[in-house]
Amino acid sequence: MPPEKKLPDVLTVEEVRRIIAATRSEPCRVCLWTIYSLGLRLSEGVSLEVGDLHAARALVHVHRGKGSVDRYVPLPGSTLEGLRRYWATHRNPCLLFPALGRGRKDGRTATDPMPRATIQGALCRVVKELGIKKRVSVHTLRHSYATHLLEAGLNLRLIQKYLGHKSLQTTTIYYAQRAVM
Repeated sequence: MPPEKKLPDVLTVEEVRRIIAATRSEPCRVCLWTIYSLGLRLSEGVSLEVGDLHAARALVHVHRGKGSVDRYVPLPGSTLEGLRRYWATHRNPCLLFPALGRGRKDGRTATDPMPRATIQGALCRVVKELGIKKRVSVHTLRHSYATHLLEAGLNLRLIQKYLGHKSLQTTTIYYAQRAVM
């Protein structure tokens, strides 16, 4: 008998806001918000580049996604503002989330993105501090984004496109999640 597949835990909008607000490290806070507000995978979030943002069109080009599938996702104005403020602290010509190094002085010249473990660790600490009992990982933010879009009435095919899913069946897990809630 195959193992039972559990639906992923989903955070409420309020829980997401509490987590982001409680994240003390600015790089981690901005990265987590970006991952949530764009529905990105962790690797896609930390790998974002300055040239991926299309502010005039309010879009982000995700071109390092799973399966090397390119996609565009909507760029909320609040996310763009946060990214601009954060970028001004390091001014790396390429990376939005550069590895800052010890003392956080290497941002401008870094050629590698922020380590994924840094983001994961920051999220785990905050979830524990806030006493949230759900199973929460960075990927939970992506699940929450999709569920929140569905709850807002967005078409499942559009959500599929934003998430970069090849199969609509993969996206329907969010519909199942919503039915359980």
